[in-house]
Amino acid sequence: MIQEYMKAAMRHAKYEVLPEDQSFYGEIPECNGVWANADNLEDCHQELREVLEEWIFFRLRKDLPIPEIDGVALELREVA
Repeated sequence: MIQEYMKAAMRHAKYEVLPEDQSFYGEIPECNGVWANADNLEDCHQELREVLEEWIFFRLRKDLPIPEIDGVALELREVA
């Protein structure tokens, strides 16, 4: 389920070239605080994916809400 969520979130990624140094900046607007910056687009995409994964695990561990994206939702369930 996490992989499905990550694919959905990465489809929402927005990228731009920063004029100051021509590096690439990427973010996922639906996931507050998920952003990356790198010298090329491929590295920025990879870094953004890694940040997203860490963000998901952090929010699950802290029982913080994770926004539904494209009908995909993540939530912890107690196991009896």
